[in-house]
Amino acid sequence: MSLDRTAVRAIAELARIEVPEEELDHLAGELSNILVFIEQLAEVDTDGVLPMTSVADLTLPMRADEVTDGGYVDAVLANAPEAEDGFFTVPKVVE
Repeated sequence: MSLDRTAVRAIAELARIEVPEEELDHLAGELSNILVFIEQLAEVDTDGVLPMTSVADLTLPMRADEVTDGGYVDAVLANAPEAEDGFFTVPKVVE
């Protein structure tokens, strides 16, 4: 697939990218080369190939989701400039 100046200008406008007129021809060639490569990838036979998220067949070790620390509400709120009812008090920022 080959792109021309008009197509590149339209793509740049959709992407909200300002492209100088003198660079349109160069970008058209670059984008056309990218599209040719993508077309080559479409020709690869992937029947029987399972989708994967990584090239390494690894699984992360899992641990139990347990609370191992906490219960220091008073100590944490002691550092707060203002606290009320066990929560930080912050100034209103939205009217």
